[in-house]
Amino acid sequence: MQYVKPLHLFQNLVKSNASQGGRLLGLDVGDKYVGLAVSDLDNKIASPLSVLVRKKTNIDLVAHDFQSLISELSLVGFVVGYPFDRQRLAPDATQVKLFIDDLSETGKLDGLKFTFWDERFTSKNVELLIKPLSLHPVLAKTVVDKFAAVQILQAYLDYVNKKERRRTI
Repeated sequence: MQYVKPLHLFQNLVKSNASQGGRLLGLDVGDKYVGLAVSDLDNKIASPLSVLVRKKTNIDLVAHDFQSLISELSLVGFVVGYPFDRQRLAPDATQVKLFIDDLSETGKLDGLKFTFWDERFTSKNVELLIKPLSLHPVLAKTVVDKFAAVQILQAYLDYVNKKERRRTI
């Protein structure tokens, strides 16, 4: 896996889209689950996809799941939620980096590009939205993770598409 700056990921995607197409996968990495969201073929809209169980012992299985999603959905990159905090290094930030490092060490995702995108308050926003639904706690957690991934990916897509429009004007 190779880190690229946020705009570079999208610019490479735009360049390659003319010939082969490709979509992005948004990741909300948590203690127990990884929420997933996928962009549409035009990379304008993010939609919820699924939730993967995250354990140190199943990282090879998670990497294999990502390989399957890459081929099934024509994925060309990951947008990984990262809790940016200029004051201190948050424990959640360390957990995200360790997850990416563990994925990279499997060797199953070599060549895949990823970038980080600010995820602060995404889970909290979704929790507040679904609270009136009174969902079972396990279901609520998976819904929160999926839709936090949607918020991360959608915020990224909105930003890069706006930048791209300004660049071409």
